[in-house]
Amino acid sequence: MTYGEDRIYKKIEVIGISSQSIEGAVQAAVSRASQSLEGISWFEVQEVRGHVGPEGKVAEYQVVIKVSFELK
Repeated sequence: MTYGEDRIYKKIEVIGISSQSIEGAVQAAVSRASQSLEGISWFEVQEVRGHVGPEGKVAEYQVVIKVSFELK
């Protein structure tokens, strides 16, 4: 790919979940999406949310991202 050339991308929504961090949830989503999609080039975080456990602490982080890949 040469920058400046015309190209077309598609975006899809993916939800990642991690018990460790927001960054972990993003990485989980991107890693899993890259197993199914070829040529992912960027992502956008759309939503951040989480689950609070019974002891009042964050139990998991959830992110909704959109990943983009170039159409062949």
